[in-house]
Amino acid sequence: MAALFTLIRVLLGLFFALTGAVKLTDKISEGVFRELRSQFVQFAEVFPLRVFGLKPEPDQYLLATGWTELVAGLLLAFGPRRLQELSNFTLTVVMMVALFTLLKLQEPPAVCCPAAVCLGLLLLLNLRGQGRQVKAKAE
Repeated sequence: MAALFTLIRVLLGLFFALTGAVKLTDKISEGVFRELRSQFVQFAEVFPLRVFGLKPEPDQYLLATGWTELVAGLLLAFGPRRLQELSNFTLTVVMMVALFTLLKLQEPPAVCCPAAVCLGLLLLLNLRGQGRQVKAKAE
């Protein structure tokens, strides 16, 4: 069972690293990068912290999200355990913001599904990690 969770963690980390890299450069997929740039204009308009006066510039928001996903994804996949936990938390927040944004923009369920599945897998990994900590304390 531990091997399955390791596989999920590594694949999910690599997925986030790839999606982050796509947000950072047009060299991977020019069309996707162009589409993401236009989407982040909309995403910035419904950014959850706007109610507190934080209004990100769309290009800066795209870069920040890309770097966060790239670094946290690599740490989730290959980092030491403590950094895996931190990256899991970071990516969980990113996915919660993504879902909030998509729901606020009233996107169809099919568009929300990838973020929801990623969030579910991150939470599953987090619960698995919490279970290991409880078990270690009991021993």
